Amino acid sequence: MRFRGRWAAKCAAFLVLVPALIAVLSWVVMSLWNALIPALFHGPVVSFWQAVGLLVLSKILFGGFRGRGGHHGWHRGRWGREMLRQKWETLTPEERDRLRARFKGRGCWGSYEPPANEPPAPAGDSLAGRSVAGRSVTGEQTKP
Repeated sequence: MRFRGRWAAKCAAFLVLVPALIAVLSWVVMSLWNALIPALFHGPVVSFWQAVGLLVLSKILFGGFRGRGGHHGWHRGRWGREMLRQKWETLTPEERDRLRARFKGRGCWGSYEPPANEPPAPAGDSLAGRSVAGRSVTGEQTKP
């Protein structure tokens, strides 16, 4: 019996607090919009219900009011790094080598290795031999 009372109280609080929160947020959006947009951009003044619509549109476009942003998954934050570290520790040396070879040259993984048809860079000049859009990184014209 006592659990039924807690459930009813939580449900009643939810039914009261959520609309109140939406109303307060809509009022804040309406106030900010009406204070800034007409003065800065000569835009229209919005009503309360238009501010509610702006909140719903922002929820649809940007994904929420919790401040987490678009991409939030297992790979983000401390938990994801910890999981990857534990997975790395369970790999055999052969599996680690295969993984390193698979990701070599992608972003921060590994070092740059020129393609087989490109001559190796001279010692001491790590940028020599690399080219972007027909020009070497040092600025000289490369052969097409």
